[in-house]
Amino acid sequence: MLKPEILDPQGQAVQRALPRLGFEGIADVRQGKRFELEVEGPVDDAALARIHQIAETFLANTVIEDFSVKVEVGEGADAAAVKAES
Repeated sequence: MLKPEILDPQGQAVQRALPRLGFEGIADVRQGKRFELEVEGPVDDAALARIHQIAETFLANTVIEDFSVKVEVGEGADAAAVKAES
């Protein structure tokens, strides 16, 4: 997500359009992006550290964006998806 101090024109455009479309009561909208990475093998501390590094150096523009890394366990016994949201 964009850092709070960074102007978000896309989010503002969505926020202004919502009442015109009949959606009331939304105080703020922030636009973001999400990457989903499927990990081979277990999602251990080393894998999470590597994914955090990928997000920090490649997926997110850390000058203007914050990011988080989340793990979601998939349907298979060893399946896991890692979501890097910025």
